[in-house]
Amino acid sequence: MRDDAGNRSPLPTKRQLIDFIQAHPTTPSRREIARAFRLRGADRSWLRETLRELEDDGLIERGRGRRVGAPGRLPSVAVVEVATIDEDGDVLCKPVADREKQIDATILLRGERGRPPPVGLGDRVLARLRRLSAAEYEARAIKRLGPGSRPFIAVFEADKRGGALRPVNRRTRARFEVSKGNRGGAEHGDYVRAEPLPGGRAPRQARVIERLGAASDPRMFSLLALHSRDIPIDFQPDALHRAESLKPAALGKRTDLRDIPLVTIDGADARDFDDAVWAEPDTAPDNPKGWHVIVAIADVAWYVRPGDPLDRAARSRGNSIYFPDRVVPMLPERLSNGLCSLRPNEDRACVAVHLWIDAEGRLKRCRFVRGLMRSVARLTYEQVQKARDGSPDDAGDPLKKPVLDPLFGVYDSLRKARDRRGTLELDIPERQITLGEDGHIAAVAPRSRYDSHRLIEELMIAANVAAAETLSKAMAPSVQRIHEAPTAEAIANLREALGNFGIRLAKGGIPRPSLLAGVLKQASETDCADLVSDLVLRSQTQAYYGTEDLGHFGLALRRYCHFTSPIRRYADILVHRALISTLGLGNDGFSPDELDRLDETSEHISSTERRAVFAERDAIDRLTAAFLADRVGAEFSARISGVTRFGLFVRLEETGADGLAPMRALPADWYDHDEIAHRLIGEKSGIVYTLGDRVTVQLSNADPATGSLTFSLNEGGRAPKDKKARAARPGRAARRTRKLPSRRKRSR
Repeated sequence: MRDDAGNRSPLPTKRQLIDFIQAHPTTPSRREIARAFRLRGADRSWLRETLRELEDDGLIERGRGRRVGAPGRLPSVAVVEVATIDEDGDVLCKPVADREKQIDATILLRGERGRPPPVGLGDRVLARLRRLSAAEYEARAIKRLGPGSRPFIAVFEADKRGGALRPVNRRTRARFEVSKGNRGGAEHGDYVRAEPLPGGRAPRQARVIERLGAASDPRMFSLLALHSRDIPIDFQPDALHRAESLKPAALGKRTDLRDIPLVTIDGADARDFDDAVWAEPDTAPDNPKGWHVIVAIADVAWYVRPGDPLDRAARSRGNSIYFPDRVVPMLPERLSNGLCSLRPNEDRACVAVHLWIDAEGRLKRCRFVRGLMRSVARLTYEQVQKARDGSPDDAGDPLKKPVLDPLFGVYDSLRKARDRRGTLELDIPERQITLGEDGHIAAVAPRSRYDSHRLIEELMIAANVAAAETLSKAMAPSVQRIHEAPTAEAIANLREALGNFGIRLAKGGIPRPSLLAGVLKQASETDCADLVSDLVLRSQTQAYYGTEDLGHFGLALRRYCHFTSPIRRYADILVHRALISTLGLGNDGFSPDELDRLDETSEHISSTERRAVFAERDAIDRLTAAFLADRVGAEFSARISGVTRFGLFVRLEETGADGLAPMRALPADWYDHDEIAHRLIGEKSGIVYTLGDRVTVQLSNADPATGSLTFSLNEGGRAPKDKKARAARPGRAARRTRKLPSRRKRSR
């Protein structure tokens, strides 16, 4: 590689190559990369080998031909399916390929000469994609492949000719007609599964293939989420039969932990208990003011053996999914709520780790055993917090001094280590849905968060680190929980967005967790802490499972794995098997076949985890919309939580619910969308709507079927200070979007 004077200059670093690939608007070819860095001759051979190494490390992905891309990025050419045609005629698509479907991105399909593309809902198109931002793509059709037949979920609306279907996808405005012979027994208002019928005429025809239930049933919201994501609900008979045949584990060669007063601490609504904790001061002379801790985890690997029906079911599901009204467990109830649930006063098999922690929260040493334990109490976070605050209830009072006080002593030490590392404290408000006895929603409010929550989190992190360090030291194959550093592009965008809140983020250098932790600390002193946390969260790469020790950026840890929740995460079962094999704790560790496909399994469970997150979010959104449906017309205090070319996202301060104030609900004007600064600027009025601004909104629509909330803007926005400010225009990154009095938005 040579500079402009012809002198040889250093080859690009791997980080420079990754940054170039991530910043490229399409998927670059090897030739384009070589040209960008002026690589010739032997340097091109070096580039080929380096790109191969980056691909092997999972840092880039191989595309078609000789093209490469960043993980989580769509290729430059892909088959997409029309998922949404909104009321403004915008055609939004989603990828068809299984691997690409897991990428959370918006794909806008453009027509020729400003006309809408001639496609219908469900049509498949071979398209050329152009990346606009981290989560936005523009597509141009290369070839229409015809209608797809993917089933969809919809509300059935009966009429004289049969009926119509309104898809529950929140951004879909298209409707399907259903003839009388294709309604499948559905009644007016029912939720159904349906599939498009062949034929390109409008409106599209469809048939009902399954009646799911009545819209008045509040249990439908979680069921809709499950069906929409193709998540299995029922277990195969062989898995159920295997579960029923199992017997409780005997003591045998296990370490007897039944005399130790281990306790479980979970939410009041928890359905399974897979971790128990206990602590005491360490009396060893080399650990002054240190602690001896035991974290005992349900021994799921004892019951779920490699390749058996239970293992196949657990691997397929990947994880349990939790809704306000139900759980879709990874394992049958016989295990998840029975043999593997650490219920009080019952003998339970466990894998326990002894941790010796010093006064500054550092792990001095650890030891894993297979044991038999007996929990002395099932405590809730609220009970433990009351004990922490000096007001224990009847359950917490006898345990406060011997059990809870030492646990909080350990917590105080672990917090020191956490603060020293600069761990990210992303305190994102979580909506809690409270259901009444009749199953209908009683309340929606942000979930309370206590030191008792943080206590358990810190103990679980310490146990997970001990497992990861033990396996790494033995050079044993296993599944790691990986969270890589954010990209340079994401940090640059975050820096611009933080300017709206008066928060500075230093430029240059590799991003460190402590740097972002400083941002969160600044924000904690303002009333925008949750929005800043949300921005920092959006800047992060997505955590995933893999077999390399790539560390966990958010926790500021050099290696990390999941060990503490084997009832609800398949990754944890794999880590237990790795420990069993490595430490000689039994003959039920890894099988040869399992080791051979560990990379494949890691990718699969990363996918099922994302699927679960989307499903849980779908259900919460629908339940929230149902709760607010009878308050249409009411005013709410809110903050702007997102700024887009099609309107403002707002978050209600009362419930934490999110919704959209579309462009048509803003005062009539032309608006410049400054994507970098996260703001809309009225061309005539000069009014500015910026991320984080307080606004007053009126609920105009709440649709439980789609989970969408729509608002009109009543008050808010920043008026221009003077004529100069009023005439100001954003820079190159701005996108101009017009809001017309006719309530249509257009771009120019």
